[in-house]
Amino acid sequence: MSSSTTSTSTPQKEIVVLKSNHQVKGLFTLIRDRETKREDFIFYSDRLIRLLIEEGLNCLPFSETNVTTPTGATYNGVSFASKICGVSIVRAGESMEAGLRAVCKQIKIGKILIQRDEETARPKVTYPRNQIYISKEEEEDKLPADIANRHVLLLDPMLATGGTVAQAVEVLLERGVKEENIIFINLVAAPEGIRFFTAKFPKVSIVTGEIDSNLNDKKYIIPGIGDFGDRYFGTEH
Repeated sequence: MSSSTTSTSTPQKEIVVLKSNHQVKGLFTLIRDRETKREDFIFYSDRLIRLLIEEGLNCLPFSETNVTTPTGATYNGVSFASKICGVSIVRAGESMEAGLRAVCKQIKIGKILIQRDEETARPKVTYPRNQIYISKEEEEDKLPADIANRHVLLLDPMLATGGTVAQAVEVLLERGVKEENIIFINLVAAPEGIRFFTAKFPKVSIVTGEIDSNLNDKKYIIPGIGDFGDRYFGTEH
């Protein structure tokens, strides 16, 4: 699967948009339809998420390596040149964890919880800014102590205003992660969010499924998907 890179007036490392074809367009049509049942929404969202994770992995550095095949011949291949981990933005970002685990065996996945401040309407980090929490089942393993030397796949389905993911990146930078080692993966992005985020973090790569038209006066992505977390987890906002 190939991808196309968009260009904007703001310099950035890379913006990768999933190559559109009938399969991808059909999947987006299904998850955007408000009449789609939850079980179908989950199924088709998971398919898209896995495609996006695969595309995100293409942004990682590789090194050339040779292996010997069962026939005794040499194959000139490549291998990952760095360690990686995933970080999901709670709650909607957790929907992308299964897709990451399906592609990257035994990968460590951290979590950052950022909530909207009702007084200021701005995102705020709920988990302490000097910590990245992981799920209970991974509690014994902890996040790798060398996260500063890892590439991080940052997961959140929507890029609307860019405020939430910007806060998440700030947390990662405080932990010593290099800006250029962060790959933000999302399903749908708004142009306004892209402009804001790339201006603030030009070295972060963005991998998205589709770039929508705009944000409305309530800062919702148009045409959008709705509240992805609510639709995926079966809750109401």
